[in-house]
Amino acid sequence: MAKVFVSIGSNQEREHNICGALDALQATFSELRLSPVYESDAVGFDGAPFYNLVAEFTTDLELAALNATLKDIEDQHGRCRKSDSLGRTLDIDILTYDNLIGDFDGVQLPRAEVLVNSFVLRPLAELSPKSRHPESGETYQDLWRDADKDKQPLTAVDFIWQEKQISAV
Repeated sequence: MAKVFVSIGSNQEREHNICGALDALQATFSELRLSPVYESDAVGFDGAPFYNLVAEFTTDLELAALNATLKDIEDQHGRCRKSDSLGRTLDIDILTYDNLIGDFDGVQLPRAEVLVNSFVLRPLAELSPKSRHPESGETYQDLWRDADKDKQPLTAVDFIWQEKQISAV
């Protein structure tokens, strides 16, 4: 079984699409561990603010099959890959798959966003502070401590999924 971290984001019908993603992930992978949810500005294009979080789960799927499964979940939630310039109904990206490093069938691991975007690093650091980045060897907690927190401001969001509060620590 591989331990996987994925980022989940949406800036269109955010609550609906995040909850739908979490339902689909739970149905497919059973037990999920979830970070708090944060709101952030869109990065890379002009669009509505995003809700973002990180989920951890284990899977016996090979990386290519996992990636296909996640893309299918995105598609089920109306993801339009031809015109992502205004937003995304749902974006699920593999951040790490065990400690793999490199390009595997078009999936770069660990995902570069971990070290670049606060909306990925902060939730990851809160979910699994002592876990280590596969390339740098630093803990996510230390990476977040040293990050430029003013570059991409985040706002904690009180979020309800399956009658459970998902909130910042």
